[in-house]
Amino acid sequence: MIRLDILSDIACPWCYVGKAYLDRALEAHADHPFAIEWHPFQLNPDMPKEGMDRRAYMEAKFGGKDGAVRAYAPLVQHAEQAGVELNLEKIARTPNSLDAHRLIHWAGLEGRQTPMVAALFRALWRDGRDVGNADVLADIAGEVGLDRAMMRRLLDGDGDVEDIRARDAHARERGVTGVPCFVIANQHVLQGAQPTETWGKIIGELTERITEMQRDAER
Repeated sequence: MIRLDILSDIACPWCYVGKAYLDRALEAHADHPFAIEWHPFQLNPDMPKEGMDRRAYMEAKFGGKDGAVRAYAPLVQHAEQAGVELNLEKIARTPNSLDAHRLIHWAGLEGRQTPMVAALFRALWRDGRDVGNADVLADIAGEVGLDRAMMRRLLDGDGDVEDIRARDAHARERGVTGVPCFVIANQHVLQGAQPTETWGKIIGELTERITEMQRDAER
C-alpha cells in the first residue's frame, strides 16, 4: 500500500469537493494502492469557540454579499461536477473546527476515520448542522458507529487539543498554507481539489509501477 496523507478542514468546502473527486476515482479503481490518513488543519484557527454568524463571516471575508457570491461561484460549479450536494443557505454558523478534528482523530483510533470525515462534511455542507456544537458532534459520532456518550464526555474535556494544534502547526512549518493538501508516499504534494481524472491517472501510474516492481522481484 502507498500512504496518502490528506490535510483538510471540514470547515473548508473545497476539501469536501476534493474528497468527492478522490472518492469517485477510488470507486473506479477498486484495486487502488492508497492507505489514507486524514490530518488536521484549521483554516480559521482564531475562530471563536462558538463559531460566527455565517452571513457576517462571509461578508467580512469577501467584502460584502456580492464578493461572497463571486467567490463561491467556482465552488458551486465544481461541487456539481463532483456530485456533491451543497446547501449553503442552510448553514447558520461558520464553526470552529477544533473539536471536529479531535473527533476525526478519535475515530481514527477505532478505524472509522474516513467515515467520520465524510459524515462531518455532509453534516455541515449538505445538512447545515452546527459541527462546532458538542451535542451535534456526539450525535454524528454515534451515527458512524462510535460510542456517543463516550465521545460527548471526551468533548467536554481538553484531551488531544494540544496534539491537534501541534499537528496543525507542524503542517504550517512544512509550508502548507491551504487545504486540501494531498501528500503521496511522503514525497509528492498535490494542492487543491484535484479532478477525478487526475487521480485516475495517478492511480494507474502507481499501479503499473507496483506491478513492474513485483515482476522484477519474481525474476
